[in-house]
Amino acid sequence: MELFEIVFLVLCIFNILLSLFLLVRDDLEGVQKIAQIVIVWIVPFLGGIGLWLFHRSQDLPVKPNKGRFGGGPSDSTGGVGGDN
Repeated sequence: MELFEIVFLVLCIFNILLSLFLLVRDDLEGVQKIAQIVIVWIVPFLGGIGLWLFHRSQDLPVKPNKGRFGGGPSDSTGGVGGDN
């Protein structure tokens, strides 16, 4: 086997696995699945890696805020109105 054939075979296996990964996702609608699989096959390597990284980041668990609410230690109305 030549190097080109090996690279082509690995790329096809990668695309097949990624297509199956997209098919079994529950958070995508049918049209989204088809569109993303088409992107994987049209832009073989970069499209596949990009979509895989995107979906991987969507699957990361969200860390709890430890009971705090809001964006930080400062008051949300601080400095507004000039009365402070």
